Amino acid sequence: MDWIIGAAGACLVAGAAYAKRSLSASGAIAALIMGTVYYGAGDLFWFGLLLLFFVTSSALSKVKQAEKRQAEQMYEKSGRRDAVQVLANGGIGMLLCLANYIWPAPVWFGLFVGVMATVTADTWATEWGSLSRRPPRSIVTGKPLPAGTSGGVSLRGSLAAIVGAGMIGTAGSVLLLWMDNGPDWPLWAWIPAGAIAGTFGAFVDSYLGATVQVMYRCPSCGKSVESRIHCGTSTVRYRGWPLMNNDAVNLLSSAAGGALALAVMILAGRWFG
Repeated sequence: MDWIIGAAGACLVAGAAYAKRSLSASGAIAALIMGTVYYGAGDLFWFGLLLLFFVTSSALSKVKQAEKRQAEQMYEKSGRRDAVQVLANGGIGMLLCLANYIWPAPVWFGLFVGVMATVTADTWATEWGSLSRRPPRSIVTGKPLPAGTSGGVSLRGSLAAIVGAGMIGTAGSVLLLWMDNGPDWPLWAWIPAGAIAGTFGAFVDSYLGATVQVMYRCPSCGKSVESRIHCGTSTVRYRGWPLMNNDAVNLLSSAAGGALALAVMILAGRWFG
């Protein structure tokens, strides 16, 4: 029955997102599969955090779209999320959910909250940071960068990352209290764990974006972009590792955030449990 409920709920959410043009056809299919697994193999805790991330991120992406258009031209992908983007943001969480289904253990909960806090923080930072009136600065050199450049950070985006990550930690605590079936760790500790780990993961994402993420130069307009096609022509790689695209950076930063959240929860359990 849980799998049926999960499939029905995921179908409604994915269908609505596709109709609102938040997901492409492949993205909707991936979201349907992912949502089914999150609820079928997990419960409301797993599905709820995924849904909270997706709904808030989709809503923020629609805020002042015209003002974000210039920054979005530099991204590898923008607008409707495809299957690869959906899996890059929620794939690790789905594997953790399945792992807990097969081998139930507190470790999967800690990692999951950190992963979801990271992808939420990163998405909120991007959506709100792109609306900043001041140009972002390189996380490595501190020099001003054009809006949308990988590795750029802003005060507005950083604050949004903290709020988004803290929201996931808070929601995790509330859902665990409601479900009453989570790890034997202090409930309050999930809030700082999510806030700290998610913010850390978002900054890891920015650092990787400034150092090893593959970037291309558009021969037509001269802009530095993430995509292989810009202005209708092929771009030229000028830095970064060939396979280290935005989706790979998201996966690595999510793993970093998950590991830190788990460490925070283990320490909280030892000191205050």
